[in-house]
Amino acid sequence: MTPDGRDVPLDGVLAILDEDGEEVVLDAGEATLLFTVTGDLDDATISACPECRSRVLACLALVDLLDLSAPHPRGDELIELADEAPSSHCYVHDLASPCRHRQWLDPGRLEWIDVVGGMERPPPRPRR
Repeated sequence: MTPDGRDVPLDGVLAILDEDGEEVVLDAGEATLLFTVTGDLDDATISACPECRSRVLACLALVDLLDLSAPHPRGDELIELADEAPSSHCYVHDLASPCRHRQWLDPGRLEWIDVVGGMERPPPRPRR
């Protein structure tokens, strides 16, 4: 479960989502393969945390990148997500990283936080 209470598959390490919260959650192998076949998503990245894999992507560029790269088992789902996104951006949330994105200084970070819902904050501490 994520800090905001969403259920995430136990093996989910990377979520790609739109601003409505529609998402595709990838396991470790799928995430590694996605970054490998797309050149770390660099050609679709608008803004990125320099310390983890969280980033803001241009939807059209993501579709083009997936179309041009080697096949990915979840490629069709990712293309559908990007095609159906209500805005021109998609968001990558690195679920496996405890990163607080303190070095992510450009305005894309604020957009990412608005969509992801501040999940970079640690969960509240239990009361004693």
